[in-house]
Amino acid sequence: MTKSDPKSSPAVSDPEAGFELETFLPFLLNRAAEVTSQAFQPAYREGFGLTRSQWRVLAITGHYGAITARDICTIAHEEKSKISRAVSALTESGHLQKALGETDKRTEVLSLTEKGTTLFETLGQSALQFDRTLRAAFTPEKEAQFRALLSDLEAALAECSNQEDI
Repeated sequence: MTKSDPKSSPAVSDPEAGFELETFLPFLLNRAAEVTSQAFQPAYREGFGLTRSQWRVLAITGHYGAITARDICTIAHEEKSKISRAVSALTESGHLQKALGETDKRTEVLSLTEKGTTLFETLGQSALQFDRTLRAAFTPEKEAQFRALLSDLEAALAECSNQEDI
């Protein structure tokens, strides 16, 4: 195994061998997420000039409906400043609109405009096709197992977070 060739690393970490970045699960998960995100990027960047944060705001708002920027940050696990810039750009381009909250007038509620809904539906079709392409890499059984493992990991991390062990 060479340090410069991550593909030559073992699939499972050996605690006796010491820390190996290539087998460190957070590193592997981040790398897989980044590669996946970059593979989908042409759909929204080249076709529509959106940034990753703008795509996430559009997708989340299209899925959930009227929503605050704070809630988008929570759902997307994205920094407030990135979401704020994305919201501003999508508002300026006519894809997003702001309204005062019904119960709290200090809160801005975001929703898609007609133009934003059309873009969301168009990109949604690209996202569905991309998802089908990803799923084709798995048998139905392996996909179900993968989803279960991700769910188990998320639950374990939430439990650790509640216990402040991380």
